[in-house]
Amino acid sequence: MELYKIEELLEKYFQGETSIAEEKELTNYFSSPNVAQHLEQYKPMFGYFSLAKQETSSQKGALISENESKGLKRIWWSAAASVAVLLGVGMYVYNTTATHTSVATNELGTYDSPEEAFRETQKALALLSGHVNTGIESVQVIQEYDNSKEKIFNQ
Repeated sequence: MELYKIEELLEKYFQGETSIAEEKELTNYFSSPNVAQHLEQYKPMFGYFSLAKQETSSQKGALISENESKGLKRIWWSAAASVAVLLGVGMYVYNTTATHTSVATNELGTYDSPEEAFRETQKALALLSGHVNTGIESVQVIQEYDNSKEKIFNQ
């Protein structure tokens, strides 16, 4: 490789403008035995980069196994949290359903004789009828108000 081209690539490298292919050319040049005398000072730097690259790639295997174990732990913790949430929701639903069922059963008011049940039903219907009649009276008052308002404003 021509010396001036290497010097230009070095200049571009220190400016941060080299491509990956150009950096590979520099690494190949400085790893070869025939480096120019005035460029010998850069040889350890590019030699270090190639060594660091090899170290990084050998350490990646250790990092992957460490990341895999972290991933497995995360999966187990997620599964445990999901089970805990499901158990909590299940217990809540079970308790509220059991409570409502027992209350509803006790408040049904079962009667032994049909006559007693008939009297209680009549009481309940009379109470309901009274409330409905009160509502109808209120509606009649409002209807009377609307009629008188129409008579006043239509004249």
